[in-house]
Amino acid sequence: MRCPFCREDNDRVIDSRVVEDGFSIRRRRQCLNCGRRYSTYERAEEMAVKVVKKDGCREPFRREKIRQGLARACWKRPIRDEQIDQLVAEIESAIYADFESEIDSRTLGELVMEHLKSFDQVAYVRFASVYREFKDVSDFVDELQPILKDRETRPRDAGPATR
Repeated sequence: MRCPFCREDNDRVIDSRVVEDGFSIRRRRQCLNCGRRYSTYERAEEMAVKVVKKDGCREPFRREKIRQGLARACWKRPIRDEQIDQLVAEIESAIYADFESEIDSRTLGELVMEHLKSFDQVAYVRFASVYREFKDVSDFVDELQPILKDRETRPRDAGPATR
């Protein structure tokens, strides 16, 4: 592995930890040339699942795109990066468990929304507004109705539906 700072291929592993529900390993490395530290991630290569877009084109599933969308939805919310990474890992696990070679973008979006709904309601509505292309306030109200109805029927001591 080449050091991202000095580009030398001479490092040592300082620490290894299992992350993301056991699906990857984070390795902390130190360059023996410049002494700087950096992290690398090792993940088992999965069978390539393709995402079928609305226009019919296919592109490889990229967990980074899911993470970026979730990070935008969770912006300025009391949510740590580790929680977002955990959510991405759960979504990715569901995709590889339920789909062999292809998933259409609509199903993928609904899967993300399903996970977000129980995770953080504000992030859920933010994601839904972009994913479902809300045109006006009535679209927001329509999306909020089931959440508000659930809140009315939940016992008072149940607390919020966020992690």
